[in-house]
Amino acid sequence: MRTITSDSGQEETVTVRRSESADAQGIDGLISPSALALFGRVNVIHLLEKANLAVTLANEKDDIVAHASFFDHPVGDLVDQAHWEPFLQKHFSAENCTPLNTLFLHLFVAQTNFATASVKEIMRTVFNAITELEYICLVSPNISDLEPALDDMFEPLQRLTDPGPQCLALICRRQKHCPRLHVRPARVEDHDDIMCIFEQQSKLLSVVDQPYILAELIEAQNEVNRMAVCEVDGVAVGFISVTADVDLKQLCSSFELSEFNGLYKLQQTKLDVAPTDPREDEGEPRQTQTSASQQPEEMQSPGAGGFSEKANAFSIQFFVIDKNYENRSVDFIPYVFQLFPDLDFCVTTVPTLSPESLLLQSFLRVPPRATSSLSHELYVFHRAGLRPVRVRPAVSADRSAVSDLVKGLTLNESLLQDLDCFYETRSDPAGVPLQAFVAQVDSQVVGIVIIRDEQDVEYIRAHYNIENFIYFSHHSYEEHAQIRHFVLKPSFQHFTRHLFKEVLRLAHRSCLYHRIYPPNLSQENSCVHHLDFVLNCAVPVRPRRQIIYPLEELGINAPSRHITEDQAPFALSLISRKLTMEPKVTINARTVVVGASDTGLSFLEVLCFCPHLKFNNLTLISTHGFPGDYNHEDLGFLSTSHAYSSRDLAQLPLHSCISVMTERMVGINRKSKHVLVSSGEKVPYDHLILTTGLQYQVPCPSGVDLSQPVTNGQLQTGSAHRRYTGPVPSNLFTLNDLYDCTAARRWLRANFVELEDNAIVYGNNIDVYTTVETLLSLGIHGSRIHLVLPPSEPGVSCFSDPAVEKAVATAVEKAEVHVHHNCLLAQMNNGEHPDPLTSVSFTTDAEPLYLQCGVFINLSNKGVNYDAFKSINNSFLVFDSRLVINAAFLTSDSAVCGAGPLTKFSRSYHTDEWSHACFNSKEVGRYLAATMLPLFDPTLGAADEPPSETDRLVPLYRQAKIQGGKLPGGFNYLHFTKPSASNLTGPPVKHLQDRGIVTGRVETGNYFCLHLDCYELVEALTCFSLKPLPVSNYLSLYGKHQQLLGQLLTRYHQAQIHDLYSFFTQSWCLAVCHDRFSDFEQELLQISTNLKDDESRQQVMTDDDEPNVLPQDRFKDAESRAALRSSAVKYLSYNRNLLPMFACPGQL
Repeated sequence: MRTITSDSGQEETVTVRRSESADAQGIDGLISPSALALFGRVNVIHLLEKANLAVTLANEKDDIVAHASFFDHPVGDLVDQAHWEPFLQKHFSAENCTPLNTLFLHLFVAQTNFATASVKEIMRTVFNAITELEYICLVSPNISDLEPALDDMFEPLQRLTDPGPQCLALICRRQKHCPRLHVRPARVEDHDDIMCIFEQQSKLLSVVDQPYILAELIEAQNEVNRMAVCEVDGVAVGFISVTADVDLKQLCSSFELSEFNGLYKLQQTKLDVAPTDPREDEGEPRQTQTSASQQPEEMQSPGAGGFSEKANAFSIQFFVIDKNYENRSVDFIPYVFQLFPDLDFCVTTVPTLSPESLLLQSFLRVPPRATSSLSHELYVFHRAGLRPVRVRPAVSADRSAVSDLVKGLTLNESLLQDLDCFYETRSDPAGVPLQAFVAQVDSQVVGIVIIRDEQDVEYIRAHYNIENFIYFSHHSYEEHAQIRHFVLKPSFQHFTRHLFKEVLRLAHRSCLYHRIYPPNLSQENSCVHHLDFVLNCAVPVRPRRQIIYPLEELGINAPSRHITEDQAPFALSLISRKLTMEPKVTINARTVVVGASDTGLSFLEVLCFCPHLKFNNLTLISTHGFPGDYNHEDLGFLSTSHAYSSRDLAQLPLHSCISVMTERMVGINRKSKHVLVSSGEKVPYDHLILTTGLQYQVPCPSGVDLSQPVTNGQLQTGSAHRRYTGPVPSNLFTLNDLYDCTAARRWLRANFVELEDNAIVYGNNIDVYTTVETLLSLGIHGSRIHLVLPPSEPGVSCFSDPAVEKAVATAVEKAEVHVHHNCLLAQMNNGEHPDPLTSVSFTTDAEPLYLQCGVFINLSNKGVNYDAFKSINNSFLVFDSRLVINAAFLTSDSAVCGAGPLTKFSRSYHTDEWSHACFNSKEVGRYLAATMLPLFDPTLGAADEPPSETDRLVPLYRQAKIQGGKLPGGFNYLHFTKPSASNLTGPPVKHLQDRGIVTGRVETGNYFCLHLDCYELVEALTCFSLKPLPVSNYLSLYGKHQQLLGQLLTRYHQAQIHDLYSFFTQSWCLAVCHDRFSDFEQELLQISTNLKDDESRQQVMTDDDEPNVLPQDRFKDAESRAALRSSAVKYLSYNRNLLPMFACPGQL
């Protein structure tokens, strides 16, 4: 918050922030005739959309006080935006103005009384925010008198040509309004000033608590240890301490420093010292794959004498600066390099939980080694990074330099081929236009970007939420481009945003897209080095839930083929003009997620899609790696929650944002804060998230002697839940994830399908039926399959609908599958060595069951994995059959959270019937992320403490529990229902059977059942069909009012609906299935709550109990009905690309 004073002396407290689209109306209202004369007519939305930087001053009431928009080129069509630099330097004295250090003012408006104060505040803010900015120019073809506020701020540019171009050319210089800080050596007399800053900000008790230690350190400066301060008006406002005494061996053992030669440089040991490596002079760190200790021997040459390593880095020990000047922290960097002219690297380490300071935004973060136990992050800055970068179109003469630049990189041949195509035809082999640009420092090429026109703009708009970041209608199709290749030397990574800004300007583009394909489609990927540089500048774009269209029925009313045609899935990132000057908040906290369950993946998804945050240390520990590495489709065996398909996972940026460890957790050390994994590695954490879920366990035979008649009732209680500790037979498969299913499928095809042995499927849940169907689909005859069902809990069924359960039993019987009820495993191979498993025996309620066995598929005894249990229990986290958590996901350790079916709520809540297992796991993961984000995101306040009357309530989640799969008989099954407590045994919608809507029959494979709650909202759905199901469409029905679904209940009771499948394929329903329909519902709700007076509200509600009243008839007054119609038309018009089957006004 800042206070500004008007010309008349009135004070106003204002906030300086980036402009938002919601500011457009207020900005438009401030445009005066003089602003029009100077800047010309402007479309404010378009201006905000294309500006590199737009700044708004708003008062405490959020009224717009002033606004300014800045671009990287002059106003209007005075000169082509790609060629303003030579134009300006030819006609004006602007030889120091470059694209790196110059912006152009395109609009300034303000409340009249506050114009002078506002322009000063905006300029101060802009100069502070953009460290490399030196000049703000006002160059306009409109010659008019300046407003007094601008006249005070800008000065004319001296003309070099006469008459020269007819334009206004003014300049505002940093030095006059926001000068760089003066840096000088620290003196003992600076002690008091520096200590004031330390006391305000620092946690270094050694400095704060010990009197005069800082003065002693300053006085003891020498050639190795140096200190400096920056001052304003003679007062020290910042302090830095640097040293050349750096433990490089420790850094090399903990961080990946091979790209920087281990922070060493080579020197000859002969008396006549060899010249410095020219590549070092050029700012290029020597690249090698050898360790630092191996380099001296390998680099020796008999003719040239020996080489030795010399340290090539100095370190920042202390750094502190007054918060009012922290934007100028970078002013220290050139000075400290002058203190050590022979060293090329400046390094510093910071704790992982410390926020990244503005100084470090210019540094390069070095990834830690997997074995590193340091709780610090390493940042590096190379001396070459002090030199400015120039971006220009590539020319043929750059070919050799680019080849050297990309040598050894993955897919470098693809980059060079595209570069050659650019030189020859300016297009790729498919005829798509290419553009190539190089980044140059002095005469050296340090980076290259190759872009091509984006040919799939409509596909991207339809499949990804790019409209969360841009107004699509303000970007022409020609302004969209795709990043084909990107390479930049690490020393210049802090110029990445400038590089992309320049590419957009020189290429006349406004949006750049980067695609990341999954590993199995890696040939689609481009040469990008380093990917982190791109992701630091780009925002991840969420994929959109897609409507599944009945294309044949729609005919010419279907969406464009560009939208409906399948493409290989990819994760998408976006860089637009307005994002090129918007830095991200870097989060270095080490967050370790154990378990690639729906909950864990959902948690990681939320973090990775935060557009303004960059998480550097997200780790997923999963027994079988990342689920997206396996193909979900047609794999079979297990049912699905429809949370993530392989396509869904390929569209998420998880692979590029997280580190995946294919390991098992075998221990947790809470004191040292690390997880021990099966390979023996220790994975350090700051936040540990346990989302392992529940797994089927290898069954433990009861071991009873079946030579004597034994029934289930005679077994000891709990014998069926003992842990199996013997050797696991090679033909016994316990299926828990895609890896297990893939391995089982591969083994069955190789070792079982062609034989005559029995396949035994053991378990009592929906998964045993989907597994039976998979076995049948592999060509295994039903007579070889034995479905062995253990006793189930009373009243619990695999299927919520008795009709479906009966149909499945009939299909199993028809397939000649043998079904055995109430069986408990007694022995494997009659108690002898179990591998390979050839026979199994079971106790039943009567005679024992003996079966020959060729393969045993186990889907029984679901519980907490033993390794997870042992890790939790041995670390003294509270475990009560499940990991105990509170309502905020916390365990008894504040650094350890748990979520998903692994957990249960503490008994102090007195709600044993509710747990995360009762809810949609994906929704639970999202809430877990929302709970933790305030720990990371500075834009979010600390989480509010719950009111005292609700702090003992557990959270209840609303999304549907979903289950689906392919069942015996080839039936496609989908069921969802609202969450319900775990101790309810009957079908959750039993009491609402009078509101059930059923069409079709299970026998004919067209069964469709909907249930409505007491508010006539869809709360449960069951589909049982021989045809493929448009699952996405049906899931969107959950929670919708029956009136939104074409007056469903009324028409059903009037016998107008005979088949819900065909009913929901009608065109009107596609609008309801649209992913933005919920936003439209919220808009309608807002309209209904904004009626002018209580009388109109009462009139709207008079017909609430009449089922035949259409929703629009509830809006009785003309104003609200007009608002309803307008909102509906806007919704259909705005989304016309996906809903072309609706006619809009003016179309007919």
